[in-house]
Parts: sequence; structure tokens; C-alpha cells
Amino acid sequence: MKLINSSDLDFKKQIRNLLWQKNQSQEVSEVVTRVLQGVQHGGDQAVLKFTQEFDHADLSSLGYKVTAEQLETAENSLSEKERSSILESIASVKAFHKHCVPKDWCDKNLHGATVGEKFDPINRVGIYIPGGQVPLVSTVVMTVTLAKIAKVPEVVVVSPPRSDGTIHPYLLAVMSCLGVAEVYAVGGIQAVGALAFGTETLDPVDKIYGPGNAYVMEAKRQVLGICGMDLLPGPSEIMIIADHSANPSYIAADLLSQAEHGSGKEKIYWASVGWPELGVLVEEEIEKQLKSCSHASKISKVLEESAFLFQCETPQDAIDSANLVAPEHLEIHVEMSTLEIYKNGITTAGCMLLGENTPTVLGDFVAGPSHTLPTGTSGRYFSGLRLEDFMRRTSLISYSKENAEHARKVVREFSRMEQLDAHGNSLEIRFNHKDK
Repeated sequence: MKLINSSDLDFKKQIRNLLWQKNQSQEVSEVVTRVLQGVQHGGDQAVLKFTQEFDHADLSSLGYKVTAEQLETAENSLSEKERSSILESIASVKAFHKHCVPKDWCDKNLHGATVGEKFDPINRVGIYIPGGQVPLVSTVVMTVTLAKIAKVPEVVVVSPPRSDGTIHPYLLAVMSCLGVAEVYAVGGIQAVGALAFGTETLDPVDKIYGPGNAYVMEAKRQVLGICGMDLLPGPSEIMIIADHSANPSYIAADLLSQAEHGSGKEKIYWASVGWPELGVLVEEEIEKQLKSCSHASKISKVLEESAFLFQCETPQDAIDSANLVAPEHLEIHVEMSTLEIYKNGITTAGCMLLGENTPTVLGDFVAGPSHTLPTGTSGRYFSGLRLEDFMRRTSLISYSKENAEHARKVVREFSRMEQLDAHGNSLEIRFNHKDK
């Protein structure tokens, strides 16, 4: 682990330099542009070609649309324990997000006119579910469930095929449990391109959601404006703040859990507050626990390249470091008497997990809030995925002639100040015009 000490005069500058290292290569950008242009102009043929190139899956004879029979078969293959666990996770997400449903409203403004807002679901959304080394069943739950609660009319899910051209049955099963009818075995840049531009098989969507690797995130950035985009969630991050009351074995276990995702781009941060020896104790625990991890080699690589320890003298040092990192997941393992200080002082975390008995895995799988969260310091201006992200808001304004009379003087002055006489006339004509 790389160590940064709060006693250093340039403590914050060191953290900023660490966070602002340019991760996006020119090569990634160029590859993404090439593939997106190919999909835009080549449609299905390009999608199939790039799927063969990147995923080593030949779908030329099968096509890449998943059939209703495949979805039903996958759901029917679930054991009772698997189905029960999936349904409980869905229920937790629904229970949390029912509190987030926005409500239409109207009221009178200063002129007596009626103003308000109405909320409507986005008509057609595309949700990207990564393939990678493991089937991310929970990511389907944490994205599609929100779209369903928001009553989005058309929900499209894409996920990279395995080498045999199929999507993992666990992923198909949970999609089926959630009532998704439109699924495509396509991933990577070509999936983003197909969602944005459309193909002969797949109609374009209005907004794209879901996590992905550097290529997927760059693709989403490049098509932003052609369609809408969510918070651009990238590889997993965790930060843990711990004081003298913390259990080193818990910290080690939680750091290992987030390093095991497998992309190699995960980020691991933790801050020791007033206990310099904690770093050694945690590293010893990591070595012990790593031996029993099935993804030990991938975890070790992340810990060697992307794990950082902030040695903090005071709680405020830890708070400052967390607000700079803006971590996707932030665990706080401190004395209960000081927990509120951290909760109130940290304002950029994607999700806070409060207390040593709240490991990130609970948020990953079953607690309720979506685990699709901002990464790469974007928590400074993005929040985690929420119900409103699947809806759009329309402002409503309705003036009577009497209401407009009350606004007439202000409109006249603004038109004069901004030298936009046609603006002013568009209201004045209503008072100069004789009713028939």
C-alpha cells in the first residue's frame, strides 16, 4: 500500500495528484471512436464483427437478440434458494425507492398564475450489465428495478456474450424475474453504439445506464448528447475510515471484497485516524485472508498498484481526504460517539456505510439503495443512481390575462435591459390587441 501522511505539508496536494493522474489513454479514445463510427454506419453487421473481435463470440447465425424462451428457461432453472434471494433483494430495492417517487405539484406564483411540475418516465432506456469474470446478478437488480418502479415503458438490457454466444443464465434469470422482455447479447463499445444509434435489430434508446470498463465509459462519454447518460460509473472503489476502536480483520476483509471485482482498475483507499500501527495490523490480516480468496492473484495486483493508506492525525484530516477522494463506497469504522462528526462532515461519498457491522457487501446486494454509484471523484457532482434518473421533469406555467398584467412591468424592464424588444412585444401585444 502506498502511504500518504497528513503531517506532510502537501497532504491534500498529494491526494489530488494521486486522484488526477490521467487514466484515459489516447489509444482507448481512438479505439472507441473507430468502433462507434463502425456501428453507426454498419449497423448489425458491425455489431457482429466487433463482437467476434472483442468477445470471441460468433453470433452471425444466431443473431444477438435473446429470445423469450431463453429468458423463461433461465428463470425456471433457478433453485428455490436462488429465487428467494433474488426476490428479497428486489423487494429491498423497491422498499427503499418507494420513498423516492417524485410527485407532481402546482401552486400560485407572485402574479397569481399557476406554476408547477409534472414527472414522466423516460420512454425507452438501455441498461448495460457488464460481463467480465463473474455474473453481476446484483447489478441487474440495482438498475432494472428502478426503471420498473418508474414505469419506464421500454426497458432494454445489453450484456456481453460468453464465447458460446450466450449470456450467463443467472443474469437472464433475474432479468426474467423483473419482467424484462428485450435483451441483447452484446457488450463493450459496440453495445453502447447500438443503444445510441440503433441498428436493424435494436431500436435506439433515450438514455443509457450501467457500469463498465474504461472502453464502455469512454463510449458513453462520446455518445452523450445523442442520447442521455447516467453517472458514468466505472471500476469499483472503496474507502474505509478507521480509528482505535476498529477491528483490523474487518477492515482487511472489506478491502479485499472490493478488490476482487477483477478489472484490475479498482481503487482501494483507507484512512487510519490517530493509530499509526493500524496499517501494519491490517496488512497482516490481508495476507492471512488473501490465502483463502479464489481471486487472490487479481486482488494482489489491485493491492500492489491501486491501494492507498492515508495516515491521519485528526478526524478532520480523514474527513478532508474523503471529500477529495469522493469514494464510491465509504465505510466508517469509528467510535459511535464520533460517528456523526464524519457523517455530517463528508459530503461527496456515493454511499456511506456507518459502523463496523455494515460492510459494503450489504449495499452491493440487499440493503436497498442502488449500488450503481459515482466513481473517479465524480461524487463531487454526481449522486448514486436513483428513481428520478429514470424520469424527466416538465415545468408547467399558466397565466390569465390578469396574471400577465401583474408581470407586465418586470417583463418590460428585462426586455429593455437585454435589448430584446421582440420579447417585450410578445407580452405587450396581448394588451394592445382588441378582442374580437
